[in-house]
Amino acid sequence: MVVADLFVGEIATELLKTLFTISRKSYPCKSSAESLMASVNELLPIIEEIKYSGVELPFNRQFQLDALSRTLNEGLELSRKVSASNRWNVYKNLQLSRKMEKMQKKISTFINGPLQAHILADVHHMRFETTERFDKMEWSAKRLEERIGNLKIGLGGGGGAGGWVEEAVKRVEEERNWDGSFEHNFNLGLGIEEGKRKVKEMVFEKEIFNVVGICGIGGSGKTTLANEICRDDQVRRHFENRILFLTVSQSPNLEQLRAKIFGFITGADGMGGMGNDLVPNRDFQFEWRVGARTLIVLDDVWSLKVLEQLIFKVAGCKTLVVSRFKFPTVFKATYNVELLRGDEAISLFCHSAFGKTSIPPAADSDLVKQIVDECKGLPLALKVIGASLRDQPEICWASAKKRLSRGEPICESHESKLLDRMAISTQFLSKKVRECFFDLGSFPEDKKIPLDVLINVWVEIHDLDDEEAFAILVELSDKNLLTLVRDARAGDKYSSFYEIGVMQHDVLRDLAIHLSSREDVNECKRLLMPRREEQLPREWERNADRPFNAQIVSIHTGEMKEMDWFRMDFPKAEVLVLNFSANEFFLPPFIDDMPRLRALVVINYSASNATIGNLSVFSNLANLKSLWLEKVSLSQLSEFTIPLKKIRKMSLILCKIHNSLEESVIDLSQKFPCLSELTIDHCEDLIQLPSSISRMQSLKSLSITNCHNLEKLPPYLGNLKSLQILRLSACPSLKMLPPCTSDLASLKFLDISQCVNLKALPEEIGKLSRLEKIDMRECLLVKLPYSAESLKSLRAVICDEDVSWLWKDLKNVNLDVQVAEKCFNLDWLDDC
Repeated sequence: MVVADLFVGEIATELLKTLFTISRKSYPCKSSAESLMASVNELLPIIEEIKYSGVELPFNRQFQLDALSRTLNEGLELSRKVSASNRWNVYKNLQLSRKMEKMQKKISTFINGPLQAHILADVHHMRFETTERFDKMEWSAKRLEERIGNLKIGLGGGGGAGGWVEEAVKRVEEERNWDGSFEHNFNLGLGIEEGKRKVKEMVFEKEIFNVVGICGIGGSGKTTLANEICRDDQVRRHFENRILFLTVSQSPNLEQLRAKIFGFITGADGMGGMGNDLVPNRDFQFEWRVGARTLIVLDDVWSLKVLEQLIFKVAGCKTLVVSRFKFPTVFKATYNVELLRGDEAISLFCHSAFGKTSIPPAADSDLVKQIVDECKGLPLALKVIGASLRDQPEICWASAKKRLSRGEPICESHESKLLDRMAISTQFLSKKVRECFFDLGSFPEDKKIPLDVLINVWVEIHDLDDEEAFAILVELSDKNLLTLVRDARAGDKYSSFYEIGVMQHDVLRDLAIHLSSREDVNECKRLLMPRREEQLPREWERNADRPFNAQIVSIHTGEMKEMDWFRMDFPKAEVLVLNFSANEFFLPPFIDDMPRLRALVVINYSASNATIGNLSVFSNLANLKSLWLEKVSLSQLSEFTIPLKKIRKMSLILCKIHNSLEESVIDLSQKFPCLSELTIDHCEDLIQLPSSISRMQSLKSLSITNCHNLEKLPPYLGNLKSLQILRLSACPSLKMLPPCTSDLASLKFLDISQCVNLKALPEEIGKLSRLEKIDMRECLLVKLPYSAESLKSLRAVICDEDVSWLWKDLKNVNLDVQVAEKCFNLDWLDDC
């Protein structure tokens, strides 16, 4: 029997499974998927009979079967693309839907053509040779029906679209973690292969219920090893790509984590907004039977109490826990991460210090080896200290060696010595860059810091401009003191800083806090809460009778009510960062005692938007220049009674608008008369921009992005004579730009990417004499206005291939037409 006969049956069965998934989760391609399912169901009995007959087909029959195999394989690849597509990319889904329709017609042609008759003739000839073979075929068909029935049950109810978004998010999270791991996999051979082998043995053990651990000191490469386990081909095949990687951290949101794990194991993630009340609530570990092989990776676990609530004893499910601590009562087996030795440590250090894998001839070999020895084989110390010494004179290397030699051996009981040892990496930074590094301790661990927030803080407190602040960020990244997480679009002068984020290893964050908190609590420059707590630190309360002279105040709590705060005096505070996880949050009354406050950041990390109380305190922020509100409800904006005349930047991210921007509620032009940058991102209940925006004459940048229900822009938008940047990216309900858009005399950059229902540009767009760049990728533009030839300043257009010829055919315009690569980014969902 030719091998292709077997493959056709396997492909058809796999295709049927994927089509079931598509149809049950309400994809845009649902109808095509159901038609394809009907066709494949007709083919399956035929294919099964051929497969079990044991007879090789004649050449002409085999040729037709090979063609069918290729067609079904194409259908399988297409269905996988559909399954991986996210719901926000309407343009891509439309293309996939058309391809699904074509595939359905192609398979129907096979069924209705001569293929069926020829194959049936051969099959019947073989089938009736013996009654035993017929009975075997009956049994196989019944088994297939049972498998399909089980598949229906396993898909979960609800039919919501949340599941395929969740799956896309997991893939993006994995790719983000893996792509940058261990210097782009430079040192996979350095001590990690042996660790991979041992952890894989633990993970593959055949215990039905199994929890295993990876343990080691901070910075020893635990998370790197766990990521490599997840991306290992053998592991992915074993678990059929059912791998979920979650970061727990010291301040976990247990409800969200439990819901994610339960949904992933049971398939209930397809219900999207599944509440925690659907998750079994027991004091210890939930026991259930599902059976499908699943790997849950819990990274950065700090306590046994938390771990016990995240373990689900489910048949087929393995849990891999990554922690600095051992939990012998839970772990069935543990791998202790081994530190790098000898040549491995030298290679990693040289990669950071010299960009090579060995000591260069011009370097002092003995001095390099002595510094490497002082790093005690710790990968993070080798990378950070090596990067800090790059391009430094030899006298700095000698000084570093002396300071390092004063420390004690690095081990779990001396982790504070690691911070002292790594502090040397900051001593080669300029004072301003070092201060910026210390500021990173103001943000929660294991969370991506939006660069817009960081840049605003640095600009306000260190008197930098945006370009200087970004240069400092790059320097810290080059020194391995932070990691840049960037959107594929980011990098040119019109990129939004929101497209770039910052991640920092928790040991480096601890280092920043350690070095910036050495003074008395009332005198330190930064007053920070290292971890989330239910209330303010008692040390603060004990010292509240004296003023706190901090410039930066960072608070990280749960729900806070008015009575939970106590009076504090901050005469020098210029930046206040409020991190919390709650449905309700009362702004601290002591904001009244921050007369110099210039930047306010409010970020909610809970699953739902928080109602903010005490907004009236904004009336006293006469010097406020920057405001960032994330995942909060804006229903009480009317409490802004006094104009904030100095505010320049305002960002509303993942907020509930509740019609609070309507002119009948608030006149934005009066409340924020000097606003120059306004960002509204992922505010799904924003339907129409208020007309008062048209009167904000100082506005230079307006970014309305990922607002999927935005339908209309103000009719007098063209009155914004100072506007230079207009971003309307990923607003699929927006069908037209107002004609007055052509009156934006200062406009230099227009972004209408992923506005899939925007079919045309304004007829008089040629009046935009200063327009330099247009980003219109994934826009279904049919034609260009005749006036487009008058865009003399236009130098670059980013668009899809189907649209590129429209721009290339323009006369009298010297254009760089860039055909865009597909870019799908769901990082914004990481903390949802």
